[in-house]
Amino acid sequence: MSNFVNKLYQNNTIIYKVILFLITTVAIVYLFPKGGQFKYDFNNGQLWKYDNLYAPFDFAVQKSEEEIKIEKKQIDANAKLYFTYENTIVDEVRSTFERRIAAAILSDSLTIEEKKSLRSIGLNTIDKIYKVGFLEVISQDRVRNKDELIAIRKENVIKDIPFKMLYNSNEVLNIISKNVENNFKSFGSKQVFNILSEIIKPNVTYDADFTNKVIENETKNISYTKGKVSSGGLIILKGDIVEGKKLAILNSLKSESESTVWTESNYNWIIFGYTILVALALLMLLLFLKKNRVEIYNNNNKVTFIFFNVFSMIFIQTLVIKYNSDYLYVVPLSVLPIILKAFFDARLGLFTHVLTVLLLGYVVPNSFEFIYLHIIAGIVTILTVSELYKRANLFISVAQITGIYMVTYFAFSIIKEGNASQINLDYFMLFAANGLLSFLAIILIYIYEKVFGLVSDVTLLELSNTNSKLLRELNEKAPGTFQHSMQVANLAEAAANEIGANSMLVRTGALYHDVGKMANPMYFIENQTTGVNPHNELSPRDSAKIITDHVIKGVEIAKKYNLPDRIIDFIRTHHGTSTTYYFLMKEKEMNPDTEVDVKKFQYQGPNPFSKETAILMMCDAAEAASKSLKIPTAQSISDLIDKIIEKQMSDNQFLNSDITFKEIETIKKVIKKKLLNIYHLRVEYPE
Repeated sequence: MSNFVNKLYQNNTIIYKVILFLITTVAIVYLFPKGGQFKYDFNNGQLWKYDNLYAPFDFAVQKSEEEIKIEKKQIDANAKLYFTYENTIVDEVRSTFERRIAAAILSDSLTIEEKKSLRSIGLNTIDKIYKVGFLEVISQDRVRNKDELIAIRKENVIKDIPFKMLYNSNEVLNIISKNVENNFKSFGSKQVFNILSEIIKPNVTYDADFTNKVIENETKNISYTKGKVSSGGLIILKGDIVEGKKLAILNSLKSESESTVWTESNYNWIIFGYTILVALALLMLLLFLKKNRVEIYNNNNKVTFIFFNVFSMIFIQTLVIKYNSDYLYVVPLSVLPIILKAFFDARLGLFTHVLTVLLLGYVVPNSFEFIYLHIIAGIVTILTVSELYKRANLFISVAQITGIYMVTYFAFSIIKEGNASQINLDYFMLFAANGLLSFLAIILIYIYEKVFGLVSDVTLLELSNTNSKLLRELNEKAPGTFQHSMQVANLAEAAANEIGANSMLVRTGALYHDVGKMANPMYFIENQTTGVNPHNELSPRDSAKIITDHVIKGVEIAKKYNLPDRIIDFIRTHHGTSTTYYFLMKEKEMNPDTEVDVKKFQYQGPNPFSKETAILMMCDAAEAASKSLKIPTAQSISDLIDKIIEKQMSDNQFLNSDITFKEIETIKKVIKKKLLNIYHLRVEYPE
């Protein structure tokens, strides 16, 4: 049992990667659409590149979404409008009139017959107005054509009438005026006119609910098919253009085939196929890390970070497609390579982006167009996005990425449609929104730094500020070391720019590489201002111990100040496994008959394992050694640099740093040029 536990403990990183791999695979497969895949790939306007296609079974030809939309619009446009006739309002107005006219004070000159006549005229006017109906004001704009037939609902009876037959407010006032004044010209007629104009109110209203129900019923009855293809019937010949009726038939066959494939009996097999494809893609990512990015592969935190971002992009894209596939291109997939390049490197960012886009090909419609467009955009992202700490750079890069999206979509559109008149301009708005959302990368980088403990160029810029607490302390306790670090930082940055390495990373690492000297600053010659060398009182072995310990103490100080691991790597590797050569030789001189233990005079390492850490080792040794030249000339500097770097190479210090001989030669040239500028060498003129 104990052996089993020990094996688990020894292989915990591998076990973690396996679990992470399985969880990510299952999660991505779960997001995939629950439908089969059609075995033919086609687009409108393209040539049919397969053999002649015959119908494998009977199926109905489905109408396109555009055709269905047109039919629905026609139903809406031609739908009969329904209005409700309220009898209760008519009864209410009649009773109100009876009450008001009976209580009114009429002129004494009117006879009983005249009073009865006046009442009768008022009631007749009410009946005339409500015979057809009085339409409320807010319902009058429902119909544009006044001759259009509308439906009036009186309780359970529906009757069609021309819309123009309904009375509006002006027409009602005219009817009251004519009926009352023309039939009874007296003081009482004016009073009746006032009463009627006050109490008569609309009794016909637009019934939106009933109208919408009728429209919904008609919409539900729309036929979604427009014909049938019999089994064995010819669908399309090889070389034909996929368009019109042929396109509709192919889309119908695709829909029918996918629904046929995705049956309960085939479910497990299709899931198994999806799992294999997703697992292969993620396995390729792990193999790439193991072969080309060993330091990332060995760090489970970084592997988790990469897998998390891959899954997040697939998850967000899937949600958008399920909500509305028209917003397919609003998801800023370019954020993935931006983030990975900011934390790692361009090659890993592009490789991961391509695998993510390939996996999304199973989720999105028009997969070839989607994959091509996003891979091109990803390449542009990798080529253009750099130095995120410079705000203008990201704006320029996002503008270029958005432009590439638009140009590529434009090309696909004219290929499909055969001209530019059918281009959907809404997609250009989506690409613009995509570009704006890409700026979320800055916020995500900050969040990821805190959650995963990673370092981006933005953080490096903050750390490289010489007013930071640790660098100020270094300047106060070991001013000579601080100046040395500044010189090394300038050399390393110039060399990194020349070979395409991360200049901000190497500059920041150079500024902190010697912070360990703060523990015993006077034991390092650059800080000795009094001419007294404390090493004169120590044995070579003790002196070597103090010198080599500055690396260990530097790591301790860096961790105390919460410096990122990427910066600590520079502290650990800037001397590699080299020796304190001066004290080693001194020990041998003092003990010629004794075999000296070289390990007592050797740094613990490790050796540099990246281009940036290798650059720092070369620049650190070169800058320190150049101070020993009494008369620095171009030739003496050149010889010294060649000697130092050749010694480092012969000691295999750069074996793990993925740096080429050509790059080393370039770095040597940069160092020589910069040192010449530092010492201000001039041409010797004759006396």
